[in-house]
Amino acid sequence: MKPLNIVVFGLSITSAWNNSHATTYRSLIKALAKRGHRITFFEKNTPSHQQYRDLPSPSFCETILYHSVAEIDDYRLTLAKADLVILGSRVTDAELLSKKITLFSPPCFAFYDLDTPMTLEKLQHGDYEYLTPNMITRFDLYLSCSAGPVLDLLEQKWGALRARSLLFAIDPDWYHPVKDDQHTPAYSLGYLGTYTEDRQPMLNKLLLEPAITDRDAKFCVSGGKYPPTIYWPDNVDYVQHIAPYQHCAFYHGQKFTLNIARKVMMNVGYTPSLRLFEAAACGTPIITNPWPGLEQFFTPGNEILVAQRSQDVLEYLQMPDIERTAIARRAQQKILHEHTSAHRALELEHYWEDVCTPVLAQAL
Repeated sequence: MKPLNIVVFGLSITSAWNNSHATTYRSLIKALAKRGHRITFFEKNTPSHQQYRDLPSPSFCETILYHSVAEIDDYRLTLAKADLVILGSRVTDAELLSKKITLFSPPCFAFYDLDTPMTLEKLQHGDYEYLTPNMITRFDLYLSCSAGPVLDLLEQKWGALRARSLLFAIDPDWYHPVKDDQHTPAYSLGYLGTYTEDRQPMLNKLLLEPAITDRDAKFCVSGGKYPPTIYWPDNVDYVQHIAPYQHCAFYHGQKFTLNIARKVMMNVGYTPSLRLFEAAACGTPIITNPWPGLEQFFTPGNEILVAQRSQDVLEYLQMPDIERTAIARRAQQKILHEHTSAHRALELEHYWEDVCTPVLAQAL
């Protein structure tokens, strides 16, 4: 297909502090750039991102930092030339931006929802922080980080014209196994995730309780926003923040990594997290709590391990290395065959063609 001019308004691409959006945009946009597309990324310049900007100038796109929506008028030509405009979830002043973008009548205007379970919960409760029901009907495409029945729900209940899944994905250049047969993980189990009140009970059950029971094993937790009242046993290391370029080493330092699906995600299901794909790509076996749709992405017992009790985790930690590494290898192959950023770039191209080919044909 012809190279596209793509404009993205997203939460952040320059700072991965307390968000997974930046990592997702980086890998997808890098893959699109490799396929010859030209991408301009608009990011609101916020104090939190200023303070923790780990990729201030991505080489694979033009990055424009703005302070207010009024500044977007300075880039009218960029918007006028765009073949595809994407507005991401959790973007400030999203409704005002969407109205401004609509004035340019881009051939394809898409909403990329990197928070679909949370978005639906907000819509249901009348919380229109970054998406209103009226906005949904303006988009030619509603791209969702969830798959499954939620796509029909978005179309039938909320009026999305075309709801399509664009799941999280990994860049194999950044997430891959370590090539060292002598490598010995420092931790029996690790967890990477920001604190949330609804997820903490499961973290207690699947990591902190096993840590208290097995004092000879070492554990690690990394993520922001954990309150000072959290009790960390002596054999649990807590690290507030690990930058994306350090994630690979973090996963390699664990015999197993823990994935915890939030309650809001379990209500929707079919939403594999970015961290899940990252760990699998790095060749680290994953222990997860059960969630609807899991088997669509990984085969339980064969590519991933499911735990509901602390005892389940303790038993997995005793697994022989040959069995542990075989599970990890099968999960890694699944990711490389289906869930890389190159796969997502191709999917996005196909979605664009579905929207724009009939329009182009009519123009001829």
